Amino acid sequence: MQFEDELQQVLPPDLPHRDELVAKASGHLRRIEETNQHFNLTRILSPREAAVKHVLDSVLPWRLFAGAGTVLDAGTGAGFPGLPLAVVLPEVHFVLVESTQKKAAFVEATARALELTNVEVLPVRAEDFLKQAHFDVITARAVAPLSRAAGLFGPALRKGGRALLYKGPDAEQEIEEAALEARKRKVRMKVVSRYELPDGLGTRCVVEMAGA
Repeated sequence: MQFEDELQQVLPPDLPHRDELVAKASGHLRRIEETNQHFNLTRILSPREAAVKHVLDSVLPWRLFAGAGTVLDAGTGAGFPGLPLAVVLPEVHFVLVESTQKKAAFVEATARALELTNVEVLPVRAEDFLKQAHFDVITARAVAPLSRAAGLFGPALRKGGRALLYKGPDAEQEIEEAALEARKRKVRMKVVSRYELPDGLGTRCVVEMAGA
């Protein structure tokens, strides 16, 4: 029950589908814990840290995703932020892509086990997949520096839509450093959300990238 208890403590009371998220996210974290014994999915192992850094961090900016028809989680890893967001926003269709086959297989099996019918998982590279598909929102947590992300996502954003990228406390500085590449790629960037994770676990910024 440790994961459930930690999630009950840290998740905001006004979060949509909160009880369902506590149940499904704890199941997700248990599956990660089991899989980590023979295949390294994540270095974050303590229940409290996993609840905060994986689940809470994924869903705190949920309002930015509300109303989107389709969301691409580019390089989802063990399923973050895509799977927790899919529980909170069941009306949104999420496509989670992960180029590491074992990780993609884990996420697909987890989505099925959690009965997330609004989730699709593909074992492909995001930049390749974006050449053939359009999304309202592209998101990523473990994303490259913004100067590189502009090159990866810029072509897709010029067709419409936006990217919402989870970054650390130095996001504004990263935006400045990426200014030249952003102009070249015809994208604009700005911080649209900033929040502190509990227990001193860090500051998170969400950077919006859109076609200029």
